[in-house]
Amino acid sequence: MARIIDITADRQTALEAGCAALAEGFAIAVPTETVYGLAADATNPAAITRIYETKGRPRFNPLICHMADLAMAEAYAEFDPISRALAEAFWPGPLTLVLPLQTGTAIHALATAGLDSVGIRIPKGFTGDLIRAFGRPVAAPSANTSGKVSATSAAHVEADLGAKIPLILDAGASTVGVESTIVKVENGELRLLRPGGLPAKEIERVAGKRLLRSKKASAAIEAPGMLASHYAPGAAVRLEATALEPGEALIAFGPDRVAGAEQAAITLNLSPRGDLSEAAANLFDYMKKADASGAAVIAFSPIPDEGLGEAINDRLRRAAAPRE
Repeated sequence: MARIIDITADRQTALEAGCAALAEGFAIAVPTETVYGLAADATNPAAITRIYETKGRPRFNPLICHMADLAMAEAYAEFDPISRALAEAFWPGPLTLVLPLQTGTAIHALATAGLDSVGIRIPKGFTGDLIRAFGRPVAAPSANTSGKVSATSAAHVEADLGAKIPLILDAGASTVGVESTIVKVENGELRLLRPGGLPAKEIERVAGKRLLRSKKASAAIEAPGMLASHYAPGAAVRLEATALEPGEALIAFGPDRVAGAEQAAITLNLSPRGDLSEAAANLFDYMKKADASGAAVIAFSPIPDEGLGEAINDRLRRAAAPRE
């Protein structure tokens, strides 16, 4: 089983152990403000292969490369003026920018799924310091089995991947609770590839232009989180539930009572007061708890499709999508 180090109790040991494991080519679990990541050296093909093998992730699905700071990011990718303004406004934070790779970059093609672009993010807190100490970018998708519910605590990682990885660095629960927002500047236009922990309106405010959204799923996978079926628990997922069937698990939102809630296998409320930030932080943890209840179906109350609600509903639609 994985060694777990509590960062709050021994930060220096966590840094040293994390750097040593990354240098040896291992994939390790690291905390970020969005979700826990499965990190490995983005320049080492054997290390990147460990990520795909550990997660069971399709290799056509690119990985986000995490950097210590903007200067490190500039060494690996080319920044247009809009992307630079967004980076300066929101990094470190829950924003990923898809950017053209620098010529001769050391980031291995396995991390980018062979694309000539790379998704880059600078995480807040400990993992940014870890990358700075390591001296190279790390590829780090969410630390969970591919397609399943993302991990927002070290306990989630341990239950899913603990037997497959050597090290879990524990910083407590992720504060944002959903993955980063992914955007790409293309021909002067700003495209939203995945809604996430940074609301679209904040990005539009800084960019001075509207985020364009695709009206239908694209066959091209340009960034993580674009697969039709993703973030799925073992149970089936039913959305926009205003009444509950006997034995279903209920994940509610807001103060309104759902008809038939007394028949639920378990009832959880993402935010009784209707706060979308609280709901996002609780989303994946509550999905795991509802799934553990043994209910065949998890029913979700309607959630407003605004602000962080756009990211929450994106995750729920993919969780409810038909599965192979």
